[in-house]
Amino acid sequence: MKPGARMASAMEALEEMEANWTEGGRAPADAVLNQYFRQRRFIGSKDRGEISRVVYAVLRNEAALNWQLHQGGLPADPRGRVLAEAVLLGGAELEDMKALCDGQQYCLPRLSEPELGWIKQQARQPLLTDAMPPAVRHHFPEWLTPRLESVFGDQLPDAMAALNEEASVDLRVNTLKTSRDELVVALQDAGLEPELTPHSTLGVRLHKRGSLFATEAFRAGWFEMQDEGSQLVAALAQAKPGDKGVDFCAGAGGKTLALSAQMENRGRILAWDTSGKRLGQMKPRLGRAGVSNVQARILKSERDNVVKRHRDSADWVLLDVPCTGTGTWRRSPDLRRRTTLEALAEVQAHQRAILESAARLVKSSGRLIYATCSILPEENEQQVEAFLGVHDSFTRIGDDLRLYPHTHGTDGFYGAVLQKA
Repeated sequence: MKPGARMASAMEALEEMEANWTEGGRAPADAVLNQYFRQRRFIGSKDRGEISRVVYAVLRNEAALNWQLHQGGLPADPRGRVLAEAVLLGGAELEDMKALCDGQQYCLPRLSEPELGWIKQQARQPLLTDAMPPAVRHHFPEWLTPRLESVFGDQLPDAMAALNEEASVDLRVNTLKTSRDELVVALQDAGLEPELTPHSTLGVRLHKRGSLFATEAFRAGWFEMQDEGSQLVAALAQAKPGDKGVDFCAGAGGKTLALSAQMENRGRILAWDTSGKRLGQMKPRLGRAGVSNVQARILKSERDNVVKRHRDSADWVLLDVPCTGTGTWRRSPDLRRRTTLEALAEVQAHQRAILESAARLVKSSGRLIYATCSILPEENEQQVEAFLGVHDSFTRIGDDLRLYPHTHGTDGFYGAVLQKA
């Protein structure tokens, strides 16, 4: 594809995302982009890579791009953002932009007079300026300002900068099949430049991206992709061989697989979720990893009758509850604009309902692990404290887990361990 055609494709993909979200859809950016490429199989891998780069650069810097466009009197729409990304982040100048927007087939229409004037004025200028409001300069929704300031204080700029960087590629070794040292050697042989993660004893971080899923180590089930923070959350369960545990919000099974390895594939894990689609993604992962002690089930709701049948029977229950995902902005920058005050209130209510129902599963002296990939106290400490306020049979064990990209190099995670008397 010509560079101008790539730019036009990035704009089209952003338009599809915009349409989905405007109509009330909740499809994440990566799902919309994957669907866009599936419908255009003629786009080659290098072109897909460049289109994806532009799309994610726009999503990561959307507030600042919009601000610059508004200052110049241009519409902050997908076309405007793509043009602004090329100029303010890509360093393109006026003649470059004229060549990219030449009006030829598959390329963007020619630049308008206002666009020409704006590009001429903005060429070689930085994206960020001191005149921008803090929420724009640091890439977060303005309504979150007091909440984020209460969490990070004067570290807010560093925290938000880290949440706007591209996430690392972290792997968790599958100890059912190999050791971390053996995995590192296999990845080195594949030219992927691995290093040990600093916090998780099971993690490997890659400093070179490559065809990870084409490696023999992947086909043999030696590892799963899992952020180091997520690995540490799974470790909170302290699962042992022979346990009966429940992964109540199992999703596609990332933590379920980690828990099975902790249990040496002995005992029983009930992996539950209300989404059959997410649970369906778990089955091939279980087979590749050699896991046989997991029983998956689709729940009708958090108060499904199966919860009552397993009451007071679990050694541990892991609740990686649905949340705003504010700790994963570096992976899903589109969540910034899709997280609203109304969405926060909705997810808080859901979290409370899950906590209330799942707590019934824990047996005497068993553990309830509450976790989110959020950095907001309303979804974390405040939920745990509210639960403990009305459930005196549970007590908090140890310090809560709080992970942030700027201090730990992981996604933002929260975890608390509660024990039943």
